[in-house]
Amino acid sequence: MSRSLGDRSELCDDQGESGCEGRYGSAILLPIRTTHRQGKPLPPTPPPTERRRRPSGRITLQDVAREAEVSPITASRALRGERGVAAELVERVKTAADRLGYVPDPAARALASARGTQVPVLVPLLSNALFVDVIEAVHRVLLPHGYQPLIGVTHYDPMEEEQLLRSYLAQRPAGVLLTGFDRTEAARQMVAASGMPCVYLMELTEAPGVHCVGFSQQDAGHAITQHLLDRGRRRIAFVAAQLDPRVLQRAEGYRRCLRAAGLYDARLELLSPQPSSMRLGGELLEDLLRTRPEVDAVFFCNDDLAQGGLLAALRLGVSVPQRLAVAGFNDLSGSDQMLPPLTTVRTPRRAIGETGARMLLSLLRGEAVPTNSADLGFELVVRGSS
Repeated sequence: MSRSLGDRSELCDDQGESGCEGRYGSAILLPIRTTHRQGKPLPPTPPPTERRRRPSGRITLQDVAREAEVSPITASRALRGERGVAAELVERVKTAADRLGYVPDPAARALASARGTQVPVLVPLLSNALFVDVIEAVHRVLLPHGYQPLIGVTHYDPMEEEQLLRSYLAQRPAGVLLTGFDRTEAARQMVAASGMPCVYLMELTEAPGVHCVGFSQQDAGHAITQHLLDRGRRRIAFVAAQLDPRVLQRAEGYRRCLRAAGLYDARLELLSPQPSSMRLGGELLEDLLRTRPEVDAVFFCNDDLAQGGLLAALRLGVSVPQRLAVAGFNDLSGSDQMLPPLTTVRTPRRAIGETGARMLLSLLRGEAVPTNSADLGFELVVRGSS
């Protein structure tokens, strides 16, 4: 059955600013109705306030606009959090949407704008508090502006990340936030071909056209090792698990520091591919002290390993820091409550999430960003364990 231009409001519903004007221009279109359909007279067009909703019963953007007494374009812009809409109109539209129970249709919005409002945020693990802090910060920034973060967990597996990206990009998201730079070539090509804004978190690069927020993992590894040297330690071990790219960058900072001091010994590195945990930290410390008894300090690549190491030292009767200095990384919850409190590197994970999300918002708006590579630094937190 053919559809008249009088039904334009339903055709454009939920498509936002570009949905109607992109198809019909800015001219005013009047209803055009025939008088018969298969020999039967058509009923008169009901006034706008009496028109029925769609057969699905969904409240539409047109309903919200009518309730708020604004145009559908204004209602769409207000609900998307776009700038340039008066605060009074935004409040009126949001009140109307709440009163009617309106839920935007992301598929319709994506069709109208060529991009949706979803933002995939891909992180390695949710069991690591570091990434939970990042996600919460991203959520706080994006949600008030009308964007919905989609959490994807890669489990440190580039192939799993590639599959997630393939699935998410098919939904035409607004942009994407990715952890680090380690991924498959196919994933890199997908991101580049999508044309959508992308911001990388936790690592830095000066490569042209790449937007990233983080800090130098290598410099942080160098700083904590230098601290142990400054405390008079000379047989400093590096104990690591998971062995993702950021851990290996910290390891390189450790090596660079000890080589400069003429004290690097590859035999003092204890690297495990297993997932990082307190239990594993205790096991690795016991192994280290049994096989390298001359060690007088340990730099653990993550705080959960270091916390487990401190508990193992307590069980073994190893005095910390008198006999053995211990340092961690990331300043996770509970590190300041250990006995003794753990020396560590405090990383700006919440700030990374917030800054990365704000950078993505700027890119979505077509605004210039102050820098493509935002270095947020790190903080050495010295406590009783060293």
